[in-house]
Amino acid sequence: MAENEQEQRMATPRMAAGALFFDDQDQVLLVKPSYKPKWEIPGGYIERGESPLAACRREVKEELGITPGIGPLLVVDWAPSEAEGDKVLYVFDGGQLRPEQFTEIKLAPDELLAAKFQPADHLEELLIPRLARRVRAAITARSRSHPQYLEHGHPPVSS
Repeated sequence: MAENEQEQRMATPRMAAGALFFDDQDQVLLVKPSYKPKWEIPGGYIERGESPLAACRREVKEELGITPGIGPLLVVDWAPSEAEGDKVLYVFDGGQLRPEQFTEIKLAPDELLAAKFQPADHLEELLIPRLARRVRAAITARSRSHPQYLEHGHPPVSS
């Protein structure tokens, strides 16, 4: 196969990274973007030459104005989209935010309208379905201290 043909066949997914933060009642921190109807987790797209962890830290600082420690990887989700192409999405453990950390949040005014801790049983009504599945899997991975690989927010079927 010619080098050019091989390059054309190689995947070039968009990548994004986000973090799950929790309060002392194990509720999940969600953010309300100004440009989407549903809630999201803090995070965003990875820039060229940037690692997923570095992107997560940068996006949390840009969106929330805080720099908490970001813990281990919880989920990697392969999520192809007809409209946007292939995506690889990383979710890291942001840990438990102390009340004073939450009060220090300064939302990016051009991006976010709100940040609020929500009970895990409200995820399906607040998030788009594939993100709700991804967040649920990340919560499970956190409780088991074992990261998960997903496809469209689901564990792949064993063959």
